[in-house]
Amino acid sequence: MRWSDQEVRRDDERHLPGLEAERVRTFDVPEAIGTRFHEVRAKSALNRVPGSSLPFNWTVNAFRGCSHACTYCFARGTHTYLDLNPGRDFEREIVVKVNVPELLRAELSKPSWKRELVAFGTNTDPYQWAEGRYELMPPMIEALRDAETPASVLSKSPLPLRDLELYRELAEVAEVSVNFSIPTMEERAWRATEPHTPSPQKRMEAVAAFNEAGIPSGVLIAPLMPGINDAPEQVEEIVRLAEQAGATFVNGLALHLRPGAREVFMSWLSAARPDLVERYERIYERGAYADGEERKRIGNLVPSYRRSADPRFRRREELAATRAERRREAERRERTPAQTSLF
Repeated sequence: MRWSDQEVRRDDERHLPGLEAERVRTFDVPEAIGTRFHEVRAKSALNRVPGSSLPFNWTVNAFRGCSHACTYCFARGTHTYLDLNPGRDFEREIVVKVNVPELLRAELSKPSWKRELVAFGTNTDPYQWAEGRYELMPPMIEALRDAETPASVLSKSPLPLRDLELYRELAEVAEVSVNFSIPTMEERAWRATEPHTPSPQKRMEAVAAFNEAGIPSGVLIAPLMPGINDAPEQVEEIVRLAEQAGATFVNGLALHLRPGAREVFMSWLSAARPDLVERYERIYERGAYADGEERKRIGNLVPSYRRSADPRFRRREELAATRAERRREAERRERTPAQTSLF
């Protein structure tokens, strides 16, 4: 879906120098005052992840920039490649790769594709505000389903529930998980650090809905920020609610401050929590990552997690059994020689 009453600007009015894509149009919309959308046609959908430190080799990012406006977002620095700033521009100048669904389908259809795990939400949120209008995810899930390709999704929005039926179809042929980032359940911390995100309660409800539907869904408590959302009782509440929601995992990660994100976060901290500035300067004096002592403390905040055995979530095992049977059937067909003509 596209807007029909937007103010359109052609691509020669503002050039984004780091963007290797065909520009379609740029416009403002009344529903998102102050936000400008840059529609482009990308050259590819799948991005190969360098190295082997992550559990996936491929990612898809349909958006650059994110209207969630999280103060700590590590992706903010990437907007400088477009000659835009990592602060307000990252939140208000959103690049939309409008042809990503068709590109993804074509790339997954190549004989060389090996059905490796594809991750969504590794840079900006695939279900940020604009996805509600562009609806790029449904055709991409369909492409994954048709290519029997596993996927993982990470979001701060309950909007993935819109696509629940498509995720169920994908889960019958390939492994898929839809996970949610929930750094805090405390309203003050949430509104201060994630001003344009849906409520943490709605995200936790989505975790439960996906697990009940048979789609594995876990919780990432990230980032954990000293003095903001790292009180043991705050973390314990998230873990308790996640267990009730059938979360398949609960992990915590310490805040890291890469260039771009560091400047934006520290500026916010100076205004909102000046009492914490000296502490953060000490913890992050050596670079983007917290010192070893702080990382160890953060790591101990999240207790060992035991997945719920509640029968509400048995559909996950049923779908896993369906996939296993499909694999066995495919293996049997491969072992059975093709029958030649009897005549």
